[in-house]
Amino acid sequence: MQLPRPILLVEDDVMLRATVVEHLAADGAFATREAGSVAEAEMLLSVEHARFDAILLDVGLPDADGRDFCARLRRGGCRIPIIMLTGSYTEADVVRGLDAGANDYVAKPFRPSELLARVRAQLRVFDNSEDAVFTIGPYQFRPSARLLVEPKRPRKLRLTDKETSILKFMYRAGGRPVSRKVLLNEVWGYSSAVSTHTLETHVYRLRQKIEVDPSNPRLLVMHHGGYSLALGAA
Repeated sequence: MQLPRPILLVEDDVMLRATVVEHLAADGAFATREAGSVAEAEMLLSVEHARFDAILLDVGLPDADGRDFCARLRRGGCRIPIIMLTGSYTEADVVRGLDAGANDYVAKPFRPSELLARVRAQLRVFDNSEDAVFTIGPYQFRPSARLLVEPKRPRKLRLTDKETSILKFMYRAGGRPVSRKVLLNEVWGYSSAVSTHTLETHVYRLRQKIEVDPSNPRLLVMHHGGYSLALGAA
């Protein structure tokens, strides 16, 4: 079972915001946080260990132009997909938004199914790009390169495909425990030939790479029936 991906929706139209949230929730693949202004969005983004996989950003916000906010996010190092929502779809408007760093532009009124499809498409592209970098303890996790980078030492740790898939799924769990059964299904797919021993062997090898003291793990922690991953900078 794929865990819901966190999405930040920045839209001041309360009715439209409620409609989008409802459709995102019904889809089951996304967990949405809402903001009605740039100030509210900045507050949500500034929370320690805050994580969003994409931002849906209205152009006409009460306290700022969404395109200016998008450009500011990009200058600050934000690389996640940003999809602009706008009531104007002229060529000049689209160009200005894309130049600000938006990944896509959706004109109002839009069909919720189309918006969902565009979000999924942008996430697929991002997940396989070099821009997908996540913080796990002291490491920068680069799934596309199957790499953990520890800037302070500095050093690089090469990961196997399965180790990368384990960390990627655990990261999306947002620090919540994930059962062995779910990990086996998500990383290996259903197979009667794959046992929990296979997972435990991969976790053991992964801990040998990433933990300061593998016998006392602090990043990849065991819970009853599963594991959890510590997020954020150490």
